[in-house]
Amino acid sequence: MASLADQLAKLLGPDRVSTTQADLATHSTDKWFASNPPEVVVHAQSAEDVSKTLRFANENKIPVTPQGARVGYVGGAVPLQGGIALSVARMNKIKEIAIEDGVAVVEPGVITGDLQAEVRKLGWFYPPDPASLKECSLGGNIATNAGGPRCLKYGVTRHYVLGLEAVLADGSIVKAGGRCHKNKTGFDLVGLMVGSEGMLGVVTEATLRLIPHPPMRAMLSAGFNSFAEVANAVQRILGSGFLPSALEIADKFTLRAAREYLGESVTPQGDAHLLVEIDGQPASVKGELQQLVKLVRDLGCICLNEAMGDEACEAFWKLRREFSYSLRNTGLIKLNEDIVVPRGKLVELVDFAEKLQGEFGFPVASFGHAGDGNIHVNIMVPTMDDPAIRERAEAALDRLFHQIIDWNGAITGEHGIGVAKKRWWRDAIPPAAHETHLRLKAALDPNGILNPGKFLG
Repeated sequence: MASLADQLAKLLGPDRVSTTQADLATHSTDKWFASNPPEVVVHAQSAEDVSKTLRFANENKIPVTPQGARVGYVGGAVPLQGGIALSVARMNKIKEIAIEDGVAVVEPGVITGDLQAEVRKLGWFYPPDPASLKECSLGGNIATNAGGPRCLKYGVTRHYVLGLEAVLADGSIVKAGGRCHKNKTGFDLVGLMVGSEGMLGVVTEATLRLIPHPPMRAMLSAGFNSFAEVANAVQRILGSGFLPSALEIADKFTLRAAREYLGESVTPQGDAHLLVEIDGQPASVKGELQQLVKLVRDLGCICLNEAMGDEACEAFWKLRREFSYSLRNTGLIKLNEDIVVPRGKLVELVDFAEKLQGEFGFPVASFGHAGDGNIHVNIMVPTMDDPAIRERAEAALDRLFHQIIDWNGAITGEHGIGVAKKRWWRDAIPPAAHETHLRLKAALDPNGILNPGKFLG
């Protein structure tokens, strides 16, 4: 009998199928620490390639792990049961940018930052902006309902997906939604696919909503002595009638790592950092910035810098995007947990993180999207290969997630559940909601071939 690779090569063509050791290793993992090689990698170049692969896999009950840029943090792209790693990275065309309709039509392998740059040339805007926007793909963003700093004002990926083409487990190609900005024709199949983490279907095309790019943006960067002062500043800004496009905060461990990696001169003073971005028409932005500067100064910041215009603002964002790399530079492994708490719990969250650090002996770095309560709590561990250290790290994570659930928070805001958060999934949702997930999975993937081993089992 022909091997799996030979059968797929005959079905798709040899240029679409790989079993080289390098390819298998590359497609065995994402940015989480887990790894397991597939038996074969399929490099799909069209919806028809995806359809043929899934039809074949479904008939033969072969596990399929959909993959894009593989930069997720929860093991969602790890082929836990081997089988086929189905990569859509080569499906990377921006098919259309239709300004008159306010849409872009893209393949799933398009890099998020590349789409943003192309529509920006035309004076338009695709707002979702994960920190990894220069390397993450839109298909992955859709699979995890990715967010980013601008969620506060502009929303997450789900709010920009008007239409999808997706291939189901049996190979059938389903189109839902379209290019209309309002559409209530039947069930929301688009919404069902967004955030489904590759377990209900494989997206092969997306029609994304575009909006006019604000002509001006401005930012302020402020350092404070304590995280409590920064959290108070967040509440005061929102309570004063401002709706920033982004409200970011960082704690002292994050700032300390940034000073070591980037240098003292580019890292704000203090033990807590506040970053605020606003956008709109030039005159209104200038006026709002002046009011915000006065407000933040009155709240007791110890340093404050302003930026007006794209180039100056990007210098501030460069610092923010370097936080993750600064933490990696410590030599520790970053267990990056994108939890969400009600905004009023921000100070309690950081206090709790400090208690975790004292109890378990691991540094904890907290930074992220204060405007919507989505804070990245990073437990920094020396290794996950030592059984004793791993057990202690898992115990710390267990404490963190159960506290978040007790606060009526969410165990993930934008990374997804994947494997990393699988053991807290059942505690995070009611039993009836869990049963509904299982029914949907059984209806669309009765043989359980799509991304098996992740949070649904």
